[in-house]
This record gives sequence, structure tokens and C-alpha cells, in this order.
Amino acid sequence: MAGLTLQTIFQDAFPAYAQAHPLPAHVRKAARAIMQCRTAALGGHLQECPDGHVARIWYNSCRHRSCPQCTFLEIERWLTTQRARLLACNHYHVIFTIPHDLNPLWLGNVSLMTTLLFQTVRETLVTLLADPKYLGAQPGILAALHTWGQTLVLHPHIHCLVTGGGLTLDGQWKAVRNGFLVPVRVAMAVFRGKCLAAVRTAWSHGNLQLPDGLRPQSFLNLLNRLGHPKKTRWNVHIQERYPHGTGVVTYLARYMRGGPLKNPRLVAYDGHTVTFRYVENHR
Repeated sequence: MAGLTLQTIFQDAFPAYAQAHPLPAHVRKAARAIMQCRTAALGGHLQECPDGHVARIWYNSCRHRSCPQCTFLEIERWLTTQRARLLACNHYHVIFTIPHDLNPLWLGNVSLMTTLLFQTVRETLVTLLADPKYLGAQPGILAALHTWGQTLVLHPHIHCLVTGGGLTLDGQWKAVRNGFLVPVRVAMAVFRGKCLAAVRTAWSHGNLQLPDGLRPQSFLNLLNRLGHPKKTRWNVHIQERYPHGTGVVTYLARYMRGGPLKNPRLVAYDGHTVTFRYVENHR
């Protein structure tokens, strides 16, 4: 469908959807921004030739991070900053994913679970790479959270760009040996232990809200099952090393702003169903 955008779909369908469904304030705010972006609702400014030959009205952008129309400049600024920070060394792309069993807990505690996930990912990498058996130094880490998969199913995971080396306690650079960062199985075990310990601590301090229908004992049983090394898989992927980090940073930049569904992926909309392209992801 020519000219199909997320904005046109929201403008057509969201008002009725919002009336029929309870939605959190941040969702309504994002939807309103997407619908009003670059329309008269946000105002605008006039551009005209000093001699009066040409005059054009430019409507203002919403600048919301979920709006596909407001992504380009912000992404380019982010990319410029991150490229300037990259070190001249090998880099590794590492992905940490929590089990889908924790998705209801995530939805009820988005801010807290986001903080815990970032903390446990960092602690996992720093702890392992501080071990002389693997590196014995402190690496550089750039981490970005993705919460949805290609099919728009909730899929919280963190992408990390990790330097292929780090600083020792005496300030010397030490490179990763033989192109080997850390064993994946060891990283999985450490990540699993640290993440579950963080969730248990948050629960014991009364900071965690359980989803409707999940009783405390059932919650503790779930954590016990997730902690079993053979009953639930905690996915950690360590990609082959890259001679530089530019490619991974560019990949991450595409998901930093603009929401989970960009306009070029839209195929069709008939007033009821949206068809879009996606890439199968087995992570």
C-alpha cells in the first residue's frame, strides 16, 4: 500500500482501541505523539523566500523516541558519539536474554527489571573477565536494551559490545588471548545466578510487584525451576570477534529510537489487520 505509515494506522485505529482497552499513560503519550507528529496539532513554522517567491509551512516533529519519523537525526547523533568512543581493538557482540517465563514479571515491573537486567549483565561480564583465567582485566562495555522481537512479541534482551581486552589493575592494556572471550556455558551459569539472586533480593525487600494470579509460593517455585541448569535455558550468545566495533554500533543504532516497527516494514493495512515483514530470529 503506497504511503502506508505507522502514523496513518494509528490515526485510523488507535482512538477506538484506546476507548476499549485500559492502557498505561506512557503508551497513550507515545501513541498521541506518533499521531500528531508533523501535523498542525503540534504547530509549525513558515519558511519563505525574502523576495516573496516561495513560502512553505513546516509542521513540528514530536521528537518522541517511539516515532519512526523522528529517528534519523537522533540516531546519527548517537552514532557519532559512540563511534568516537570506540577503541582501536577487537570487539565482541554478546547478547543476554532472560527466559520468557519472566515476561509477566517484566511487564509488571518494567523499570526495576530493566535496572536489574543491566546490572546483572554488567556484573557477569566484569566478574568473568576480571578472572585471570579468561582475561584478568576490566573491559569496555557498551550495552543496549531491546524489549521486542521482530514479530513484536515481548523479548527482553541486552546487546553488548565488549572490547577484546581491558585495563589491568596497574593500568596496562591486556588483550584477549587467542580470540577467545569467555566460555558461553560459564557465562550462562553466572548470568542465571546473578539475575535470579537480584530478583530474589528485590522480592525480599518488597520492591517487586507480582503479576495478577501469581501467588508468592508459586513465584518462588518458578525461581527455583529457572535456577535449575537443565530445566530452563538462559540464552547467552557470543558472536565471533570483530576487528572493530563500528558494525555492531551501527546495528544497535537502528533500534535505539523509532519503536519496534519501522515504516519500511509495513506491507498492508485493511482497517483491521496489519501485515508487516520480519526476519526469523532464533535467539
